[in-house]
Amino acid sequence: MILRHAFIPPDNTRLAHLCGPLDEHLRRIESALGVRISRRNESFRVEGPRAAAESAVALLQSFYPRAARPIPPEALQLALVSAQRGEAAPDPAEDPDALVLRTRRSDLAGRTPNQILYLRNILAHDLSFGIGPAGTGKTFLAVACAVDALERNQVQRIVLTRPAVEAGERLGFLPGDLAQKVDPYLRPLYDALYDLMGFERVSKAFEKGTIEIAPLAFMRGRTLNHAFVILDEAQNTTPEQMKMFLTRLGFGSKAVVTGDVSQIDLPKGTESGLIEAERVLRRVRGLAFTRFGSADVVRHPLVARIVEAYESEGRLGPAV
Repeated sequence: MILRHAFIPPDNTRLAHLCGPLDEHLRRIESALGVRISRRNESFRVEGPRAAAESAVALLQSFYPRAARPIPPEALQLALVSAQRGEAAPDPAEDPDALVLRTRRSDLAGRTPNQILYLRNILAHDLSFGIGPAGTGKTFLAVACAVDALERNQVQRIVLTRPAVEAGERLGFLPGDLAQKVDPYLRPLYDALYDLMGFERVSKAFEKGTIEIAPLAFMRGRTLNHAFVILDEAQNTTPEQMKMFLTRLGFGSKAVVTGDVSQIDLPKGTESGLIEAERVLRRVRGLAFTRFGSADVVRHPLVARIVEAYESEGRLGPAV
């Protein structure tokens, strides 16, 4: 099927931003939706299956009013994720019920139905689980909710933890003090904090003790009151570690557990605490599980295709 659309009145700046450098945006739309796009001035010609061609035209129409400035690649990718599912990309500005989080990223919002459900589950429950493949925003959105709760004075501190399990490698002896030894395992959490709060504010929060990052082993024996606690990479916990973590929750606290059960780095024969927790706690009231799939991947479009390929083979997924 061939569809034609002309943007009237034509605006050369908007058209340039819509197409991207060397028509990069058009090529990405072609690759994602399986269509062919050609352009002559303000007139576009889209050729492909009917549904895909209509999605491509709708995508171009939705971005043209926003093309007074260059279109960020991540914004286009998020829109393509929705278009591939035959849905319109969610626009928080047009949704009166959209969740607004207080972080440095003013545009932060759930981009897929599962991400939106995940955010609502976190806000509505004291304990939430986010389970799914790499690139679905499990950890980043959980940290964003933690930062938001801290900014609103709903909690007094943020505690971020993950098991120090090597991803199938043998790193051997690591030099330095304790902080230097565990930092490589916790680096993704630091990156999310810096993105959401800025380096200076994060540094001050560490100094004041309002943000704490520690290996899971350090949680034993503690009771965490008035805290937002996140356990990342939970698929690498043992059942005993998972039970220990879940029983640390104190008054006025909220916990989020994230993990990808296709990337378990535990020794063979050791059951994942995350898998057991999902089985044992599925019917417990007061907590929520959110399951993500390849359609929720919001990284490079190739990542979603890689996840789908591994899922179809029943193999392990890509590294986070």
